[in-house]
Amino acid sequence: MSDIFTGTVAVIGLGYIGLPTAAALATRGVQVVGVDINPDTVKTIARGEAPFVEPDLAVAVSGAVAMGHLTASTEPPEADAFIIAVPTPSDADHTADLTYVRNAVEQIAPRLRGGEIVILESTSPPGTCLAVSEWLGELRPDLRMPHAGEGTADVYVAHCPERVLPGRIMIEIVTNDRVIGGITPRCAEKAAAIYRVFAQGRLVLSDAASAEMAKLVENSYRDVNIAFANELSLICEKLKLDVWEIIELANHHPRVNILKPGPGVGGHCIAVDPWFIVSAAPDLARLIRTAREVNDRKPDHVAEQVIDKASRFHSPTIACLGLAFKANVEDLRESPAVTIVGEIARALPDTDILVAEPFVDSLPPALDGLTNLRLARTLDAVDAADIVVLLVEHDQFLALNRSVLAGKVVYDTRGVWR
Repeated sequence: MSDIFTGTVAVIGLGYIGLPTAAALATRGVQVVGVDINPDTVKTIARGEAPFVEPDLAVAVSGAVAMGHLTASTEPPEADAFIIAVPTPSDADHTADLTYVRNAVEQIAPRLRGGEIVILESTSPPGTCLAVSEWLGELRPDLRMPHAGEGTADVYVAHCPERVLPGRIMIEIVTNDRVIGGITPRCAEKAAAIYRVFAQGRLVLSDAASAEMAKLVENSYRDVNIAFANELSLICEKLKLDVWEIIELANHHPRVNILKPGPGVGGHCIAVDPWFIVSAAPDLARLIRTAREVNDRKPDHVAEQVIDKASRFHSPTIACLGLAFKANVEDLRESPAVTIVGEIARALPDTDILVAEPFVDSLPPALDGLTNLRLARTLDAVDAADIVVLLVEHDQFLALNRSVLAGKVVYDTRGVWR
């Protein structure tokens, strides 16, 4: 019987990955302290509430807090294990900004007594987990870190990248296979004991750098395939062909499965992670770089098309449906829809633009200062519009009666109203 962890856990970072991980552990009886620098997030969780919308998360947080298994703090406690789930954004040159990871390590280091497990869940370039071990060694020279390679380590360091889909996080965090890479094999085994508490999928043990690279490869694979579909959409548009029909026909081949095109690629993972591979091997990652460029360019193309359609009107009203990066979530991170709406609004400052996004109550900061933009209910936006732009496949939009689109110019980036 494999070991299952029975100690206490501190989860550093209570965002879209950290909080579900904390809840998954706490609802199964582990004592968890969630740590976040945002005091409002900490207060919300302390009340037993989730600070963002994700199916089943609020129930899990409420139950874990009520049972006394989940608490929240702005400062990390002493614990038997630390899980780092902080952002790893990219800099202007697309290299990984590891500032949040370094800050988490500096918070953890004074709490170490020996015997702890430190797990990096944040998506990161190969070598980051090793850097975590080295940083801990610099901050705590009294403790032997696993990278030193001499004798038994006092602290175990591993990387376990998340691989969940927003909207299904609480399901997939349990059911998906997990890759766990340790600085040493013993580190991987120690980390695996924690995930055995709640994970039903297979736990695949490896080394830290391979686990880091595997996560980047997963998202780059998806990005390349999406880029193929998006590039096809541009070609078919030029040739005046229906790209969705072309893809449907091609997919009848038993070994072809082309994805659907869209307005771009969003979310913190696919829109960011491939650049980490490009940064690691810029002379070799030519296909991955090109795919990123294709997908990054798609929102600009969509905005240009809408602006062109608007030029045919004297004073049009435009309805933009959706701001989230994917259907039926409130997550706006790296969303191409936000980019598109912003570009249209800036190019047409005298045009009234109504934005329907049922999962948010206010426009994001990226759209601040654009006085020609305002949120509106879906039906109100469509009814008032001369041009309707579908950017996100929210169920609410798909349920619209097609009759409400009669007489309007419709630009459907998702191919659902063909």
